[in-house]
Amino acid sequence: MPTYTIRGINVDFPYKAYDCQLVYMEKVIQSLQDKRNALLESPTGTGKTLCLLCATLAWRKSLGEFSRGRTEKSNIRESQDSDDELSQSQSSSVPKIIYTSRTHSQIKQVIQELKRCKYRPKMAVLGSREQLCIHEQVSLLHGKTQTHACHALCKKRTKRFCSHFSRVKEFVVKNPGIGDDPIDIEDLVNVGRSCGPCPYFLSREIHRDADILFAPYNYLIDRGNRKSLKINWNNSILIFDEAHNLEALCADAASFDLPSSLLTACISEAKNCVDLSIARREVSSDKSCNPDNFAILKALLLKLEKTIAEVSIESKELGFTRDGPYIYELLAQLNITQSTANMLMGIIEKACALLEEDANGSDSTRSNKTNATVCRLETMGDILRLIFKDNGNAHAQYYRLHVQEVEGKTSRTLSWWCFNPGIAMEEFTSLGVGSIILTSGTLSPMDSFADELKLEFPIRLENPHVISENQIWAGVASVGPSGYSFNSSYRTRGTAEYKQELGNAIVNFARIVPDGLLVFFPSYYVLDQCISSWKDVGPNLTNSTTIWERICKHKLPVVEPRQSSLFPMAIEDYMTKLKEPTASGAIFFAVCRGKVSEGLDFADHAGRAVVITGLPFATMIDPKVRLKREYLDQHLHSQKTGNKGLTGEDWYSQQASRAVNQAVGRVIRHQHDYGAIIFCDERFAHSNRKSQISLWIQPHVKCYSKFGDVVYTLTRFFRDGGTRGPTKLELEKKADQENPNDSQSFALSEKLPVPEMSVVDPSFSLGLISTRQSKQGNISSNLKEIVPANRSFLKPENGFRNTILKCSGYLTNTGKEPSISEKKNIKDSDAEMGDLVETSLMKKRRMLITGPSQSKQQEMTDHPLKRVKIENSQCSENAGSQNPLGQEDLRVNNNMVTHRSTINLSIPKQKNVVHQTAVHRNEETKGSAFLNQVRQKLSDAEYKEFVGFMKALKSKTMKIGHVLESIAALFSAPDRHSLLHGFKDYVPAKYHELYEYYLCATSKAVDV
Repeated sequence: MPTYTIRGINVDFPYKAYDCQLVYMEKVIQSLQDKRNALLESPTGTGKTLCLLCATLAWRKSLGEFSRGRTEKSNIRESQDSDDELSQSQSSSVPKIIYTSRTHSQIKQVIQELKRCKYRPKMAVLGSREQLCIHEQVSLLHGKTQTHACHALCKKRTKRFCSHFSRVKEFVVKNPGIGDDPIDIEDLVNVGRSCGPCPYFLSREIHRDADILFAPYNYLIDRGNRKSLKINWNNSILIFDEAHNLEALCADAASFDLPSSLLTACISEAKNCVDLSIARREVSSDKSCNPDNFAILKALLLKLEKTIAEVSIESKELGFTRDGPYIYELLAQLNITQSTANMLMGIIEKACALLEEDANGSDSTRSNKTNATVCRLETMGDILRLIFKDNGNAHAQYYRLHVQEVEGKTSRTLSWWCFNPGIAMEEFTSLGVGSIILTSGTLSPMDSFADELKLEFPIRLENPHVISENQIWAGVASVGPSGYSFNSSYRTRGTAEYKQELGNAIVNFARIVPDGLLVFFPSYYVLDQCISSWKDVGPNLTNSTTIWERICKHKLPVVEPRQSSLFPMAIEDYMTKLKEPTASGAIFFAVCRGKVSEGLDFADHAGRAVVITGLPFATMIDPKVRLKREYLDQHLHSQKTGNKGLTGEDWYSQQASRAVNQAVGRVIRHQHDYGAIIFCDERFAHSNRKSQISLWIQPHVKCYSKFGDVVYTLTRFFRDGGTRGPTKLELEKKADQENPNDSQSFALSEKLPVPEMSVVDPSFSLGLISTRQSKQGNISSNLKEIVPANRSFLKPENGFRNTILKCSGYLTNTGKEPSISEKKNIKDSDAEMGDLVETSLMKKRRMLITGPSQSKQQEMTDHPLKRVKIENSQCSENAGSQNPLGQEDLRVNNNMVTHRSTINLSIPKQKNVVHQTAVHRNEETKGSAFLNQVRQKLSDAEYKEFVGFMKALKSKTMKIGHVLESIAALFSAPDRHSLLHGFKDYVPAKYHELYEYYLCATSKAVDV
């Protein structure tokens, strides 16, 4: 496992890190060390989550050992209070890491990434009762109904006391190592089913001592959930992954809607409380609940209902709108003020408890069934707590009160909307949080994102992708096949000409694009209108073949349903149709901001292209959208900051662009993936709109004025894509499907005995990639450095790389080795470009990232790039024996990562290399001779790595794909080509294809 030193922190990374991954980890550690907030954007497929985990946990480990096994100490308790104090004192010395994502499924994916890391912190994962409850009856319930039923069964001295809840503390005492290894929600449920403890309360027990806690967003954003966590927030680290929707979630969490139906239900519950309390007094003389209090509650709710009904609404479209503080004037009419609100909230709590007790009575008719019901009054209590938060009303300035009549009904809805998402985030500052890291693949434009959250983000990053230019096609199709302009604005998208032109274009895309095709519309309404039009024959068509039938001729269609419950079936249908042998793939019609555009992975064949049919602007007449725009304009005007802020129009436009970027991110999901991004709207060609597309896509976007050019270039892109060969993912999947007990699976370790090694120096740290780069010469990391996309010196480095590509391309095109004079010209050209790179890199801020063997070389130079030295070897028999490949050695000393790199000017065929090595081997001692050769060619550190890989293969602790990739990387230096090709003799025949893939990839990296 490679080790990288980043800002003084040794980070163990499971794979060879790309430069953009090193940059990302450097930003994470900078944020943690400096206790400053970070806004980090990195495209899907760049290993963002893995980098975030490795960098964060490496920094945490540098502060002290992880809290493994600490649960045993934490459970020697006498009371709940002492437990809290103990947990707080134990975790006060080191900060706790809280890692959040949007959904439980995303959290599960993060934990899978944690399993790939070397780090094993004490961890816990929090989930809802719906995911974790294993009680026979309660697990069948949902929402607050389930919560109330759980509370009732967990109360002591009840006949139906939950046996799973009672076993939690005993289980934790006997199993102090729970959480030492990565566990997800399914693991907790399995523990509960096999051993008995409640998974829900087990997760809350072990989270007290965890080094890292995984949870959905609402556990931090919602104040009630946050208070339920036993966490020392001082200097803690908050990580929000997939944070592109965070602003909307924060605003929604701080807002409420009170429809007439909910208010009516609350009035009915208040009346039931009056009746129940009176009945209790008559039967058992129980005076714990005063019916007069519930009668007052009922009267206030009735008066509130009447007040809302009497609000004067002049326009149904505009409704009734007032500034946020008006809510206090409205409630004051009911005598609900700051002083009386707490008393009223206390009455509501007692009413909820009374209704819960009645719903879960212990008489014989209910002894075998849980009858918990949703208490609507609880929502009313939450509304009052939100309005009278912190015993003040300062937050009301960020709100707008709105009363709207519901169409087709006589009911009304009272809304109090928060338009400052920063309210939820600002609370973390008061808690003393150390750093807040927000990351996603689509955060741009960052200035508006930061401005919305009202937090300072001094550390920012917009990373490029790890793919090459031939893996992406991105273009704007301004017109359709007939030359009709594509513009999905309200004025044109309803015309028959537009819908017909769009349909004919999609027919062409369905014919050209292989396998899966995703088509995104601005809204469900536009989607339905277009599909309906395509299915209609129409009076102007001469034949009976519709556009829809022509689309189905090439691909089987699936349409995203509006109902969430039907969505899993739609996904299953799409994946089934992709595999249909009689068709050339499937096409998924979906909407921006819909389920398909959020968080789903359409990698490889599932998504070879995405079509964006227009800009998904929110409905302008929507009251919430209109008031948000007005609020931003008023707020900007009141700030008097010289118009340096977010206007309502800017916000409106950027929300549409973020939705587009999110939909576009469904394709090209990993480094070996490829796909096309097609913008079918002429507005994407405008400079201001293009600037809001994700930064990694922008350099690839081309604008086409003729649809024929789109068809031609797109066809050529996928034609070339068919010759790219199998992806790494496909090859490893093939290898994993092989039977691991097959006698050939480990023939490699049988043919090639694992050499014995002395005890490894404890100070030695595995640094496979960094060590190899600094000792044996892989020039690709210097010449193909993937720098952040917002760096200004990208072009000079590209110029240097293009020169090298031309150099290697000469041999490819001619099939001959360059003459001596041609070599001289190439050398001179390289030297000139080396000077250009030196001038550019001298301006670069030093990045504190080093490989394991870098420190000594750094001490020998005072400059970031001290020299570019090219030595030309003479072509002779003696020189050929020492340098058989006729190499030119280029040494580059960089302050970021030190490399000694090599350019190959002649590449002998693999068969010749294998033949040359085979001639000098004795067949009887072939394995031993090869190991001796390996020992001579590798450094001590590299040889130790080689031995480690062979032992891991022998013990079956590593997948063969990872072993082959790592060994191919070790043998990638030009003077080790005999090892690189000779090692194939010891690879089982069924893995030859996989090894050849790594061999070719390694050779290409060296040749460049």
